Amino acid sequence: MIFNSSVFVIIVQTLFLSCIFRFSNAQHYKSANPDIHCLKAIKDSLEDPLNRLSTWTFHNLTTDFSICRFQGVSCWNYMEARIISIQLRNMGLKGEFPQGVENCYRLQKLDLSGNNLFESIPSDPFQKSLNYLVYLSLSNNSFSGEIPSTIANCTYLSTLLLDHNQLTGHIPMEFRKMMRIQEFSVSSNMLSGPVPTLPFVNFTIKSYENNKGLCGWPLKRCKGRRSKFDYSFKSGFLIGYLISTVSFVTVILSYCVPWVREKKGKKITIATMIMLIWRKNKR
Repeated sequence: MIFNSSVFVIIVQTLFLSCIFRFSNAQHYKSANPDIHCLKAIKDSLEDPLNRLSTWTFHNLTTDFSICRFQGVSCWNYMEARIISIQLRNMGLKGEFPQGVENCYRLQKLDLSGNNLFESIPSDPFQKSLNYLVYLSLSNNSFSGEIPSTIANCTYLSTLLLDHNQLTGHIPMEFRKMMRIQEFSVSSNMLSGPVPTLPFVNFTIKSYENNKGLCGWPLKRCKGRRSKFDYSFKSGFLIGYLISTVSFVTVILSYCVPWVREKKGKKITIATMIMLIWRKNKR
């Protein structure tokens, strides 16, 4: 009887310690893996009226590999559970850009297109965290405000799709630093100003169309806007330059060639002749 009681106590203690270990292990994964923080922050910041993120549950995570089974999430492999891709295309999600995505600092593909995302695109996630992005699509949403120039910090970016939003302002000139860009579109926005020349690739009009304020190749030529002051200054400078030149030539000729004789026998200096010709042309 004493033996059986001892065995029972040992079994109970073992089960109790096992539960504690599993709980602490789960808490370890929740706290140690930044990718889990990334996905949780994304889910918490977005409305999901169609319940498309129902597989994103975080209360019973015992291994890192659990997040690789979430809807729209892809990992490197099942030996290394690091998120490489988040594709939430056409899921009816609502809210602002999920800044928690910056915790997925190994991310290479982010597709949030075809949702109901609004407000401005933040600059912070592209400042340092998402430097490995290769593909970024935020098209077919309701993003407004200016395009953050920090996107140019994503030096590996080959695809950037920002079309069909409500973006305003200029296309950042910093985009000229994106040496790997192959696919680019900002069409159907409210952008203005000159189109920056992107390296190595000549994009067609489709990449920029439906932006009334954009200009420059391959769109219509940008019109030079010069003020009246510029024109008057340049005109005055030109007139002053001509008068100075004529006066200089007149003085030189007056000293070097004092006179010539006309057909009627009158003497007249070459300097005088030049002045008469200049006045005649001026009339």
